Amino acid sequence: MPKIDEWDERREARMSDSATAMRRLVGYARPHLREFLVVVALVLVYIVTQVMQPWLVKIVIDQDLIVRHPHFRAVLTIGLLYLGITIIGLFANFTQNRKLQWMGQRIVRDIRNDLFTHIESLSMRFFDTHETGRLITNVSSDTNQVSQFFTSFLLSLIQDGASVLFVMGAMLLLDWRIALVSFVVIPVIVLISALFRKKLRDNYRYTRTRYSRLIGYTAENLGGMRITQIFHQHDKQMRQHTALNQRYTAGNINEYRWSVLFNRTFSALGNLSVALMMWVGGEAVLHRTIQVGVLYAFISYIQQFFNPINSLTQNWNTLQTSMISAERIGGVLLTEPEVVDPSDPVEIVPADARDPWGVKGEVRFDHVSFGYGPDQEVLHDISFSVPPQAFVGFVGETGAGKSTLMGLLTRFYDIQAGSITIDGIDVRDFRQADLHRLMAIVQQEVNLFSGTVADNIRLFRPDISDAVVREAAQTAGADAFIRALPGGYDAPIRAKGANLSLGQRQLLAFARALALNPKVLILDEATASLDSATEMILQEGLTRIAAGRTTLVIAHRLSTIREADVIYVMDHGRIIERGNHVELMAKGGYYARLVRQSAPTERLHQQA
Repeated sequence: MPKIDEWDERREARMSDSATAMRRLVGYARPHLREFLVVVALVLVYIVTQVMQPWLVKIVIDQDLIVRHPHFRAVLTIGLLYLGITIIGLFANFTQNRKLQWMGQRIVRDIRNDLFTHIESLSMRFFDTHETGRLITNVSSDTNQVSQFFTSFLLSLIQDGASVLFVMGAMLLLDWRIALVSFVVIPVIVLISALFRKKLRDNYRYTRTRYSRLIGYTAENLGGMRITQIFHQHDKQMRQHTALNQRYTAGNINEYRWSVLFNRTFSALGNLSVALMMWVGGEAVLHRTIQVGVLYAFISYIQQFFNPINSLTQNWNTLQTSMISAERIGGVLLTEPEVVDPSDPVEIVPADARDPWGVKGEVRFDHVSFGYGPDQEVLHDISFSVPPQAFVGFVGETGAGKSTLMGLLTRFYDIQAGSITIDGIDVRDFRQADLHRLMAIVQQEVNLFSGTVADNIRLFRPDISDAVVREAAQTAGADAFIRALPGGYDAPIRAKGANLSLGQRQLLAFARALALNPKVLILDEATASLDSATEMILQEGLTRIAAGRTTLVIAHRLSTIREADVIYVMDHGRIIERGNHVELMAKGGYYARLVRQSAPTERLHQQA
């Protein structure tokens, strides 16, 4: 088996141990305690009927058949009794399985909901460092594996564990000396389990890790299929997928090999125990120390003894995969959001009906420094102030820190030094939900969801009326193309807006931002992917879009912020120039050079 990467081992080891995982699973089962007790009662009924069957046959053999005058009426009576308890056992077994499945599915539903809700609450840094494919595996595959713990292993643990105890009790009642001879295999069982446990667990962990990587790679490539095809990367991507798939397949084969060896070892041990009982019990029958019916019962009980043990060993795979999945889920659930709400948040008090938030929209950065890691500072001592309802622009080359500024204002990340305020209130003093209601952001890459056009504008918020949706679309310049769609505002949108052009998606994003009626509007290179005609439509409406709100624009095309009240020029995490377009051009500095460099590109774009 290929060696697990040390990084993967460390990350898996940090997640949780088996005891913690088990406690977490039991915690989800606690609200279903009453149903669980009913299942246990039904399990006991079923086990009693199973243990009674060999005992009834033993009575028939010793008292009614192998006698001078067989008692056929007694045989018939016990036969009917045998049939009755068999029917009772079947009913109890059916009912217990049904109830356990019902309970298990609801437990897993709760786990999946909690996991998804928790993932959504985590800070952006978590998503920067965790693969999407791994999170998909956590929510889908890992929760399904955990469901097997409740619907398969838990039943096996209760039913098979109780069966072993009842069978041992019946054997001791029949003949305690022969029973003790049978029990010599128990230490061997414990030893075999201990020897196999670590090997099996390592195999399961390895397989799950490789599965996550395979799913993550597949999701990543499906999302970038256009790039793969346009650059003819099919062969390279296929080779990488094949390599990942082969490692996962090798892990599965190795896991299966050890599981089969583990299970077959117990099967062989069971057969040896039956042979031992035939020898010891046969000697006892020949010496007339026990009856034939007792020997039959002992052989039946030996099989009943090893059947549940075999079942438990076969369900050992389920336990291992469930524990690994529970650990992985636990690793996510134990991750605390870096950005948290304050204990005593500022309450937003409405000023009037036209100003539901009671916020003017003044934005101030005061000596702000920030880094994505201890040695990765990307903003250095940033200070600026944006008056309410001002229109300001941020320009600079890629990596200058423009988008990072907006990520701090929206509090996707918390700063290391300084303060960021809205109307003089630190953004860390707002509830995140309240802060985000004050703002809307339009980015170059638009995320649309499966649903209607109207759903994507209102973001599925029922408090936003159809009239507000249409008004926002008209202001953003999206109304014309929406009405041309089959169904208009009720037209369905495919995943990621695949049935719309880039420009149409961008106009919907603007309409969405306006429908939320934010006090602060952030445009993060929002016009970079627009064609000239669509950009012209948007430019005409930009004054209307910015009216009555503070607007911060990160510009790729400098023509977008030519009319801005103030333009902040950034370079390597610092503001190096500030002023309006005329003032900055008069300085002849960094901004003027950017304008001259971008002029040919913008002319070509306008001609296109």
